[in-house]
Amino acid sequence: MCVQVKERSQGCTPEVASLPSWEICIYWLLSFGSHLYSFKELHRFSKEYEEGLMREFEFEKGFLIWGFKKDPTDFEWSFWNERARKSLLWSLLGHVLVSKLAGFFAPKCRAAVLTLYGLLAAWCLLGGRGLAVVALHMCVSFGVALLKRPCLCWLCSLLLLSTLLFGSLEDMQRSWYRTENEYYLLVFSLAISCLRYISFSLDYCWQASEEKSLDSFFWLSAYVFYHPLFSNGPIMNFGEFTRQMQKPHSRVVRLDTWAVLVSLARLVAWWILAEAMVCFMYMHAVQSNETYLKIMPSWALGGLALAQVLFFYVKYLVLFGVPSLVVRLDGIESPKLPRCVSTMYSFTGMWRHFDVGLYRWLVRYIYVPLGGSHHGVVQKTVSTALVFGFVCYWHGGHDYLVIWALLNWMGVITENGVKAFLSLPPVYTFFEQCLSAAMMRRGQAFLSAFCTAMLILSNLVFLGGSHVGKILWLRIFVQGWPNVAVPVLGFLYCFTQIGMEWDKTHQ
Repeated sequence: MCVQVKERSQGCTPEVASLPSWEICIYWLLSFGSHLYSFKELHRFSKEYEEGLMREFEFEKGFLIWGFKKDPTDFEWSFWNERARKSLLWSLLGHVLVSKLAGFFAPKCRAAVLTLYGLLAAWCLLGGRGLAVVALHMCVSFGVALLKRPCLCWLCSLLLLSTLLFGSLEDMQRSWYRTENEYYLLVFSLAISCLRYISFSLDYCWQASEEKSLDSFFWLSAYVFYHPLFSNGPIMNFGEFTRQMQKPHSRVVRLDTWAVLVSLARLVAWWILAEAMVCFMYMHAVQSNETYLKIMPSWALGGLALAQVLFFYVKYLVLFGVPSLVVRLDGIESPKLPRCVSTMYSFTGMWRHFDVGLYRWLVRYIYVPLGGSHHGVVQKTVSTALVFGFVCYWHGGHDYLVIWALLNWMGVITENGVKAFLSLPPVYTFFEQCLSAAMMRRGQAFLSAFCTAMLILSNLVFLGGSHVGKILWLRIFVQGWPNVAVPVLGFLYCFTQIGMEWDKTHQ
């Protein structure tokens, strides 16, 4: 996570030096050109081995693009597309209608009405038994929170989260549903709700004023069963959610029709782009077969890496964008949507800007309570390690997730160490006297190119497993040194400069 950014006002981004316009244009051309050419090579490789991939993975008919097959092997994208068509889009439309009617006819009861609608929607999506499990977890968490012992709240929440990994409970819960996707919707809902239990419990323990238990239980229910955010994200902290829900309806900012239409058009465009990517480039199917990873040309391999992380970005623009629009229609400001991964050049920036809601949650409930950056290097290192340990456990704790968490932890620690060293007065003064501001920026971009390479590698481990990361590491940086690795680092240097220019214009 972004631990080099201090809590509250100390998190300002340092000013980025300006570069000549012609130099920035060269970086843009090389970055954009490398993306296009690598995608072209990946598309060519995909078409060359299309028949073998179709036999192995049972491609679907691409209904958006005539004549192309669709790679369905990204489980998350296929899962949420199916759920959206069957129920989620309709239930979200119902939420918007109910919210507007409640705001018009009974504004003081809007929170209660939306909670009842959320309970009804959860019952329709998960069934009676699934709803009972969520309600049971919520009631247990609430009971422990009344004791006002943060350690007990954490222990309770971790135990509840561990129930998702018990084989006997998994088998029992699977038997409640006709399809695997219905069961996984329950798993996703329980996992995301666990973050809400922790948020409520710790906020309740930390609050100075005594609030009636009945009122607290109502707001916990409203928070957990708020339908737009119930099964996925983005994550909102309990205090942030309740503060905005309790605003007088007269003060709720209403979006105009044009703003809603523009947001809808963007969502449709992002969805079409994601669908086009899985029709033109079979990156998910290719990465599932080690033979293809070992024989594909270097440019196609680079295209695979870029396509994987960019598809992940576009996917979450849609998965977070739809509920965020509904939340905005309720007058609630949701966390910002992910920033483009092609402009990310550090582990800290990736954690801070991709899933903003999760980042804020981790900072508030784990990093800061454990000391954060205010109690020395050792405390900071331990706090960061526990953050990544929790994220790994929350995602399932599989072997490849442990490797991914370790890579991210080491990346953050290394970045902070290098930053601390370069910030030492003698070191900083030396470079300031020897180099211009522009050259210092180029030097930072040079160092960040290596960081970006490891960042992409860690994301590929998360998305495809440790075998994908291992093969790419060997092919590019071991077997491909220097003929492949040096050009790759050169292009990553260009990506970094584009990211730094983005930071400069958005400071």
